[in-house]
Amino acid sequence: MKKFTEVPEAYKITSLLHQKTYLVNGELKEWKGDVAEVYSTISSTNKYKPTLLGTVPNLTENEALEALNSAYRAYDKGQGLWPTMKVVDRIECMEGFAEQMKTKRDEVVKLLMWEIGKSLPDSEKEFDRTVEYIYDTIEDYKQMDRNSAKFQKNSGVYAHVRRGPLGVVLCLGPYNYPLNETFALLIPALIMGNTAVFKPAKHGVLLLSPLMEAFKNSFPEGVVNVIYGRGRVLATPIMKTGKVDVLALIGNSKSANAIQGNHPFKNRLRLVLGLEAKNPGIVLPEADLDLAIDECISGTTSFNGQRCTALKILYVHEQIVDEFNKRFAERIDALKFGNPWENGVKLTPLPEPEKPAYIQELIDDATSKGAKVINKKGGEISDNYIFPAVLYPVSKEMRVFQEEQFGPVTPIVSFKNIQEPLDDMAESNYGQQVSVFGSEVKTLAPLIDSLVNLVCRVNLNSAAQRGPDVYPFTGRKDSAVSTLSVHDALRSFSIRTFVASKDTDYNNAILKELLNKKASNFINTDYLL
Repeated sequence: MKKFTEVPEAYKITSLLHQKTYLVNGELKEWKGDVAEVYSTISSTNKYKPTLLGTVPNLTENEALEALNSAYRAYDKGQGLWPTMKVVDRIECMEGFAEQMKTKRDEVVKLLMWEIGKSLPDSEKEFDRTVEYIYDTIEDYKQMDRNSAKFQKNSGVYAHVRRGPLGVVLCLGPYNYPLNETFALLIPALIMGNTAVFKPAKHGVLLLSPLMEAFKNSFPEGVVNVIYGRGRVLATPIMKTGKVDVLALIGNSKSANAIQGNHPFKNRLRLVLGLEAKNPGIVLPEADLDLAIDECISGTTSFNGQRCTALKILYVHEQIVDEFNKRFAERIDALKFGNPWENGVKLTPLPEPEKPAYIQELIDDATSKGAKVINKKGGEISDNYIFPAVLYPVSKEMRVFQEEQFGPVTPIVSFKNIQEPLDDMAESNYGQQVSVFGSEVKTLAPLIDSLVNLVCRVNLNSAAQRGPDVYPFTGRKDSAVSTLSVHDALRSFSIRTFVASKDTDYNNAILKELLNKKASNFINTDYLL
């Protein structure tokens, strides 16, 4: 598909990164057992060959349970140092971590490019956005604490209401945003006083190596435990113990169901899940086509469509579908494919070696049932990529209509009546977001009123996306459980808890003494600046 280009000096892999330790009980323990090689699908040689980046430990059930017990002891049934610590002290630990993390930007960005094929600008954005997320979380937590620094009285009872931690969190991040979305789980879980066992995804695993020392240095022993290996080998025995209080996972619903199915006390298990989606774009006949095409290009092809928030199916009104298809297909073909560090690159190698073959299966299935590839380059395949195929007309019996493709292929469906995409969305297993392109208020108003009950975010004349991180990020049906955003994640990883006291002289004297002597970390009215 493209000629080999020399890797710039700044981004060359000059030495392999062998992650030889895992973090448990505040110690980076050396692993001398089996290791897994980490390859990039990006070639660094003229003749195509995957690039070996390094190795990570292939831990066993024993190390998984060692990490779990470390987190369990650190929480100590709510009596541990971390869950009972003053808010200001937990914040200080988190700020220390963020400061150390910032020194590793270049290393993490380089590994993001090599491990998952994310472009240089997007890799830099992911790192910077994650640091910003940490500081935004700290600020929101401070405000939460300020709002709680008071007593309220009702029916003769004083109450001091705060939010408390839930316990031990098993945190499993995704490969497509291995830093940002993983930390969107881990950071709020930790700052609320929970302890965690964290396992990185299969792809995007080495990029956490530069941060291991920061984890070790910033938090008390046992608060953060980082393990490497296969999910089934590690997560299954951890869940079977019943010691996990929260499953925090960004991935797919089948994995989430399988993992939580191992927990013996399912009613006790809190779920914080970001799952799959089949977000549609709906292009109405009066839409600004230039704008709609711009946003649909971004929504379908950004990071090769490997985003739960990607637009994965486009509904275009029959009056404009021919014009839309012609211009959309031309724009797709004009996108530049290349390695992540190349200027102006929009399409990059796929991190999963098997993904091109899977996308080809979807294309073959659709074309065998009446669809056509309407862009000239669509389906062109190379060792580590398959060029985005635009498929039209797509019907319900095609796999690409039903499955979340998570890769470079765009199905287009023509519709006559707006009820058609609405009915499809209602029947879908997913309900995260939708993008609507149009301008007629009399059409948009009732449509929006229906869509907000089918999905959790309606994007008006813009592509679906997660950010800004201050807005709720969640979904209906198989797309999510709980809400992730700076504000909501703190609440997803905590529970309201309070001290109640009848309004008597005896009780009031005790409360006053507790406050005056600052003897309790929970009962206090200090105002955090």
